[in-house]
Amino acid sequence: MSAIQEKVVLITGASGGIGAAAARLLARRGAKVVLGARRTHQLEALAEEITAAGGTASFQRLDVTYRPDVEAFAEFALEQHDRIDVLVNAAGVMPVSPLWTRKIDEWELMIDVNLRGVLLGIAAVLPTMQEQGWGHIVNVAPVPAHGVSPNSAVYCGTQYAVDAISEGLRQEHAGRVRVTVVRPDVSEDHNTLADRIAACCTFERMVTRRRIAVPPDAVARSIAGAIEGGSISAPRRQAWRPKPAEHAAF
Repeated sequence: MSAIQEKVVLITGASGGIGAAAARLLARRGAKVVLGARRTHQLEALAEEITAAGGTASFQRLDVTYRPDVEAFAEFALEQHDRIDVLVNAAGVMPVSPLWTRKIDEWELMIDVNLRGVLLGIAAVLPTMQEQGWGHIVNVAPVPAHGVSPNSAVYCGTQYAVDAISEGLRQEHAGRVRVTVVRPDVSEDHNTLADRIAACCTFERMVTRRRIAVPPDAVARSIAGAIEGGSISAPRRQAWRPKPAEHAAF
């Protein structure tokens, strides 16, 4: 039996792209997926598709930047399934532009969705995972592990912050809560990532890059592989040595 079978998996950003692809694949492998995003009509269609294929899916409207929404999302999952095994933080935005253009509203959006959204998700599920004694948080951070490209300083900054938060979380809960960072290239299905790019040359580079980018289904397989990679068990008594949070890169 797959290690994913019967796991309760919460997925943010599930209305499209990587989040939707992960939901389909995990449901096919036996997970009970709980879908969250702002576009409820797309969530409803995806949940119906999964259910029609024999899977288990439920959904709730979710704005990852709004704390009551995120907390309600976790509560909804508990009401449906009595536990939370995995959280996949797949929501993200990328309206990149040169710093000199001072697109401060867009900076705030990236900070709110890409960083605040991850923190709120962690905060919402962590008490349940601590009480259970197990859990797995998968953070999707589409940027190379090290490096910044022109016009993407703020975006890359949010992703580096997610990396630091993931590592801190892993160290604080080693042996009880598993933490994985999945680092795909920009997905070919993420059309919205380039829609708000201010610099023309950057937009053209993004469109070109999407033509050769990793498809969402491939990223979903990496997420599934991380979840299947092992389960949390009680740690043996031994000298504690930190090790980096797991990374799955493309």
